[in-house]
Amino acid sequence: MVAVNRTQVADRPNGRIHFFDLKPDEGSFLDDTIAGLSKPQKTLSPKYFYDQAGSILFDRICETEEYYVTRTELGLLASISGDIADLAGPESTVIEYGSGASVKVRILLDALERPAGYVAIDISRDHLTAAAQSIADDYLDLKVVALCADFANRIDLPSELDLGGEFRLGFFPGSTIGNFSPEGAQRFLCDARNLLAPDGALLLGFDLKKDQDILNTAYNDSEGITALFNKNILVRMKRELDAVLDVDAFGHHAFYNEAQGRIEMHLKAERDQTIILGEHKFELKAGESIHTENSYKYDMDQITTWAERLGFTCDATWTDPNEYFGIVFLSTGGEQPIGG
Repeated sequence: MVAVNRTQVADRPNGRIHFFDLKPDEGSFLDDTIAGLSKPQKTLSPKYFYDQAGSILFDRICETEEYYVTRTELGLLASISGDIADLAGPESTVIEYGSGASVKVRILLDALERPAGYVAIDISRDHLTAAAQSIADDYLDLKVVALCADFANRIDLPSELDLGGEFRLGFFPGSTIGNFSPEGAQRFLCDARNLLAPDGALLLGFDLKKDQDILNTAYNDSEGITALFNKNILVRMKRELDAVLDVDAFGHHAFYNEAQGRIEMHLKAERDQTIILGEHKFELKAGESIHTENSYKYDMDQITTWAERLGFTCDATWTDPNEYFGIVFLSTGGEQPIGG
């Protein structure tokens, strides 16, 4: 059981928000950057995309004509919300991984019959508390819990947390599972099943494999917003780490790697240059890149095969009419948690 470092119950005019801080290791921007730039294939961690400016840029990406993912998922969720409610049953507790702005979960909460509670899990305390407050404001009868934790690692719910409701419905939308490596995605599924068992289910969204032109266009929008989002991590390095570098000397480079089944995002040096971080210097030749993010795309069969091997039962699968996006309802089957 993970020790809870701090528990706080915040009084609200309309009820109570229960806040549990598991003190997740958020890493060191400086240390992670030095380690990444020291590799033969230089990397920067995508978790540092999301400062205030990066979050705003990502919201703008979701509104571009080329980036189909968000609007497709929202439409699909709305169309199947009744089916999900029937599968989950009344008085379930929703546990959302990566709460963000909690936009998509509202579709789910509105469809469920008398949901007993909502648990938002996020590593960002600021985003987490804002999302929990928003849900508490709008769903007056719902027990709202904010759990500050890193869902990339195994989570054990605090022993003092009384969720209410007998059915735990995990919710992992937004194709975020694609940001894990395939091995990491399977570890997440195993950890999620342990958290949701013995009586629960995981509602999982993911981006489906499709025509490469559609994928490449989605990550290279005509307005250049994705390029600004990618390069914003360099802006952060200058502002927060006092890095010496020329942001304009890097170009956004995103492409579908068919062999790996993923979109890769890179920052490609357009000329020879040096990045200086304190006593550290990193040389880049023209054409050399810094790998910033992967977004894996999956077939429906691949996801369901993994899930069933890890002890889930696939009760339902859905796709949009274009078969761009997939959602699966994976029940734990009433069995005890498995190791992993």
